[in-house]
Amino acid sequence: MDVPRTGVARKKLIRRIIYGGIVVALIPLITWGLSRLQPAAPTVERATVWIDTVKRGPMVRNVRGLGTLVPEEVLWIPATTEGRVERILVRAGTPVKANTVLLELSNPQLENDALDAQYQWKAAEANQVDLRVKLESARLQQQASTAQLKAEWTRSQMQAERDAQLLKYGLAAEIQSRLSRTQADELANRHGIEVKRLEISEESVRAQLAAQQVQVDKLRALYGLKKSQVDQLKVRAGTDGVLQQLGSGAPGAPPFEVGQRVTSGTVLAKIAQPWKLKAELKIAETQAKDISLGQVTSIDTRNGVIAGKVVRIDPAVQNGTVTVDVKLEGELPQGARPDLSVDGTVELEKLSDVIQVGRPVFGQSQSQITLFRLMPDGKHAERVPVKLGRTSVNTIEILEGLKVGDQVVLSDMSAWDAHNRIRLN
Repeated sequence: MDVPRTGVARKKLIRRIIYGGIVVALIPLITWGLSRLQPAAPTVERATVWIDTVKRGPMVRNVRGLGTLVPEEVLWIPATTEGRVERILVRAGTPVKANTVLLELSNPQLENDALDAQYQWKAAEANQVDLRVKLESARLQQQASTAQLKAEWTRSQMQAERDAQLLKYGLAAEIQSRLSRTQADELANRHGIEVKRLEISEESVRAQLAAQQVQVDKLRALYGLKKSQVDQLKVRAGTDGVLQQLGSGAPGAPPFEVGQRVTSGTVLAKIAQPWKLKAELKIAETQAKDISLGQVTSIDTRNGVIAGKVVRIDPAVQNGTVTVDVKLEGELPQGARPDLSVDGTVELEKLSDVIQVGRPVFGQSQSQITLFRLMPDGKHAERVPVKLGRTSVNTIEILEGLKVGDQVVLSDMSAWDAHNRIRLN
């Protein structure tokens, strides 16, 4: 016989109400829990990033720049006169001596002018000789006239003395004695005048010869100038070295050819001494502010490293860089030559005890950036703010945000700017 069951439906209803209440209560809890969950960290291949460890110790601050080797002294040879290229005797790259003729020019008008100047000089010298002979002859005549007058004066003086003695003994008239004395005095005055004329004539001779000598010197100098210009038509190196180029080397300027005309002042050749080189480095203007004269520098020629020191800093900025000249103090390696590309490093200062790490891709001096720091599990990294201090080529000072032993990612992580955590696979 079936027994009726009572209260079963009611129990099921109560159970359903309880289950529904639990579900309703769990939904906001689950929603809140899900909202608290962090998004899944993106995965980054460990082999593709650069990881470095923060350490403490000495740090050398330096800056680096690219540049070239250039000669310490460059001789540019200009054309002194207009001319036509007749012969080219030496080509670029050839070692030359001071007297080596590089090329020969021609200028017929200049050669004629030099010959005419020579003839004028020789004619002036001949005129000088003729003038000297004439003046010497006139001076001798003047001396002869003065000597003759002196002899006459001496005779008249003796005659006056004789007449005075005769007058004393009554053997001559007084008038005769007085006439003799008057004639002697006249001849004495004339002799004095002639002596002065002779002295003046000698001064005149010297003045005329000096004036003629000036004319001779003037024409000799003119001939020397013209001859020098003719001689310079044979263009010589002027110093020992290597011929770097013929012509100015300006962009678009054609090389010299036989038959080409050049004007005065045109650059004909460039001579350099390849054994006396210096380095010209281009340093970024943001890094050049700490460079000073005398700082130690190393120049990498890709075939050896040469020591040097800073000897000049260009005061102007060009294309965002500052030119720094470095005097090379070591022996030049084999293959070093002008215009060779080099890599230079200038040592700014040595810091004894600083917290440092490898320089991040976008790390600048005295700035604040964020870096991914590895977490203790070594598989995840979180973004942390870091304050940077002084920089070097490969290292940078850490002021805040990291401690010794921390490992940070220094590579370019801009692709993960939207994430604060990454997973290293």
